Amino acid sequence: MKHFHAISRVPGDPILGLIEAFRADSNPAKLDLGVGVYKDPQGHTPILRAVKLAEQRLVDSETTKSYIGGHGDALFAARLAELVLGADSPLLREQRTGATQTPGGTGALRLTADFIAHCLPGRGIWLSDPTWPIHETIFAEAGLKVGHYPYVGSDNRLNVEAMLAALGQLPLGDVVLLHACCHNPTGFDLSQDDWRRVLEVVRARELLPLIDFAYQGFGDGLEEDAWAVRLFAQELPELLITSSCSKNFGLYRERTGALIVCCENAEKLLDVRSQLASIARNLWSTPPAHGAAVVAQILDDHALKTLWADEVEAMRRRITELRMGLVEALQPYGLAERFAHIGIQRGMFSYTGLTPLQVQRLRDEYSVYMVGSGRANVAGIDASRLDDLARAIAQVCA
Repeated sequence: MKHFHAISRVPGDPILGLIEAFRADSNPAKLDLGVGVYKDPQGHTPILRAVKLAEQRLVDSETTKSYIGGHGDALFAARLAELVLGADSPLLREQRTGATQTPGGTGALRLTADFIAHCLPGRGIWLSDPTWPIHETIFAEAGLKVGHYPYVGSDNRLNVEAMLAALGQLPLGDVVLLHACCHNPTGFDLSQDDWRRVLEVVRARELLPLIDFAYQGFGDGLEEDAWAVRLFAQELPELLITSSCSKNFGLYRERTGALIVCCENAEKLLDVRSQLASIARNLWSTPPAHGAAVVAQILDDHALKTLWADEVEAMRRRITELRMGLVEALQPYGLAERFAHIGIQRGMFSYTGLTPLQVQRLRDEYSVYMVGSGRANVAGIDASRLDDLARAIAQVCA
C-alpha cells in the first residue's frame, strides 16, 4: 500500500518564497523589501549589543539545559508582563495577569487559538481587513469561525468609521483581534481617540479583545506603543495579549514570545493558566529556553535594559527617517503627495498603494522585491539608494 499516494502539493508561503527568489537574482543592485526583518544600513539583520552581552553572561553562568516548565521562564514572564503592562500596573500587584512563554509570537497566537476553541466553544474571531495572512490560517486551523471587519479600504486609507460600525454588529461575546501598533501589513495605526471609541464598542458588545503586540518600540516608542494595551487592561476585566520578542530584541530565529492573560481576579487567572499549560503540553510541551533567558537577562538588569532601549529607539528612528526619506525622494517625480501616507504610517511595514502589476514590474525590471499586495518592509530600504527606489517606483507608476 502507498500510504502517501493521495497527498497533494500545496503552494509555498508567498512571503517566504520571496527569500528564494531574491537569493536567486544575480542583479547586484537588488533590493529586498519583502520579508519582515529589520536591516541595518549595511543590509544586515544585526544581533543587538545588549543581546550579545546577555548571551555571554549566559555562557558564563548557565548550569543546566533542563526543561523550563509549561509556562516557561518565570523571570522572563514577569519582566515581559511589566514591559507590556507597565511596572506599576495594578494587575501585577493584584496577581490578575500572567504570561505563558511561547515559541515566538506565532506560537502565542496558536496557543490563543486553541484556548478559544477548547475553553470558549462557539466563539468566532474577527480580524482586520487586511491583516497578517498567518492570522487567517492559525485561527482557521484551530477550527474557529473567522470573520473580518473593515480597516483599510481599496483607497489605501484607514476607515475608522467603517471599523466601528462593523464591530458594533458583531455577535455578543465574540473575540476581536486588534493590532496594538505598527499594523501589519498596512502600517496605519489608530489614534488614542480611535482606541477609546473601539474600547466603548468592545465593552458594549461584551467582546473579548485579543491584542497582537508584535512591534513594541517600533512605532512611537516602548512606552507610547503600549498605550492602547494598558488602556484596555485598565478598563476591562479580561484581556488576551500576544507579545513577540522577534523584532524589538532581534531574536527572530530564537522564537521567543508569550501569551499574556488578564483576568478579573487572581483565582480565575489560576484556572485559565491551568488550561493554557495543558494545551501547551500538547503543542510543544515546554518552550525553548535560550531566547527567553536572554530577554530576562536584559530586562532584569538596569544597564542592559538601558542599552537595549537605546538600540530599539535607534531602530525606530531609522525606520521613521527611511519613511520620510522615500517620500522626499519621490518629490521630483510629482509623487510625494500620492505616497504621503508612507510618512505617517508606523512600524516596519507600509501598504504602499502599488498594484500587483506594478509590484511585478518592480521585481522584473528593477530587482525590487515586495509582497504582491504592495506591502513593503520599509526597514529593508538602503538609505543610500532612496533615489534609485523612487525612480523605479516612478517608472512603474507612469
